Amino acid sequence: MLQIFLSLNWIAIGLAFLVYFFLGYVWFTILFDKPYRISLGKENETPAPLTAIFIIGPGICTLVNLITTAVLFYALQINEMAEALQWGSLIVIGYLSANTFTIAINPNIPRPILYGIISSAYHLVGINIAAMILVQIF
Repeated sequence: MLQIFLSLNWIAIGLAFLVYFFLGYVWFTILFDKPYRISLGKENETPAPLTAIFIIGPGICTLVNLITTAVLFYALQINEMAEALQWGSLIVIGYLSANTFTIAINPNIPRPILYGIISSAYHLVGINIAAMILVQIF
């Protein structure tokens, strides 16, 4: 496993991280700010300032997602755009969206389907952009 980590293109992972992470900011605070707040039942509340955990936490999770994706691409020898998009979509549907909906379906999220759609769509776009970056630079 150490050999795989040493063989990864960390520059590609870093670039993919920056794009995916910045997309999250744009997605949740600009493009889908109001629907996202509605999904959380906070449409009438003034957004609280972001503290470190709300920035660093998702950043770490995004980085873990990307490293895992890069390891899978390396192990499966994914190096073509079409394959990257297929595997990226499978990762989103099979892991990220399924997990997002599982988390959303609880009494604390008043509109779990809306929340799941907004968050899953973000991951679908984000991981596929990242997948394209990973295969272009590998």
